[in-house]
Amino acid sequence: MGDKVRAAAVAGQFYTGGGDALRREVDELLEAAPKPDEPAPKAIIAPHAGFMFSGRVAATAYACFLPAGGRIRRVVILGPSHFVPIRGLAASSAGWFETPLGQLRVDRPGLDTALDFPSVEINDAAHAREHSIETQLPFIQRVLGDDVTIVPLVVGDATPSTVGRVLAAIWGDDETAIAISSDLSHFHDDHNARHLDKATARAIEGLRGSELGPGNACGFLPVAGLLWNAEQTAATVHTLQLATSADAGAPPDRVVGYGAFTLHEHAA
Repeated sequence: MGDKVRAAAVAGQFYTGGGDALRREVDELLEAAPKPDEPAPKAIIAPHAGFMFSGRVAATAYACFLPAGGRIRRVVILGPSHFVPIRGLAASSAGWFETPLGQLRVDRPGLDTALDFPSVEINDAAHAREHSIETQLPFIQRVLGDDVTIVPLVVGDATPSTVGRVLAAIWGDDETAIAISSDLSHFHDDHNARHLDKATARAIEGLRGSELGPGNACGFLPVAGLLWNAEQTAATVHTLQLATSADAGAPPDRVVGYGAFTLHEHAA
């Protein structure tokens, strides 16, 4: 780890490839998002599809961090593995993650803490093509700036408590934020998808991570790991927005669901 850079893999596919154009794209999404009326959350759950489909929902989640610009110095990002089967969680040996907007430095102390767990190993193959982490980075860059550090972890075959304990170890103070990357239901018709996603949202708000499975969300394990922590602390989860790809013009007979959620800690 050091100067090694994990290059952008889905620029020009999931989001605009040019730096100036991407900056405009993300800023327009954030400008259209509802303005937060409460303090910044500790954590968000945001989708990771192409920005043309889920960008508005993701922006709704990330806009909630705007009041903490300058305070948040590190973002822990957990997303599911879509391409490489892995056991536990995968870290990257890269010292930097790149998008067309520039590079974000990996937080070495946070990563070392995660790597103390036997469930976490370096696996660059798991990161090479993975979009669940990369799609979060442009929002982080535009909301929190290029000086924040990141702890990117791809989640494979693990239990919620395994993910939760790793997350707890790097939970940090109010200078650390957490971003969980997950879409919701996949490939149902629009009516049934919305019904299923509403039930998933109720389970998430109820901190019932054990009820979630791959039919609820591709990132059900990162989400359940977050909820495992929420159960241990005085925290509440709130649904900001639910949508499907049909809202962005995709065919309604086979949609993907998206949700934006916040987690706030409260004094016990």
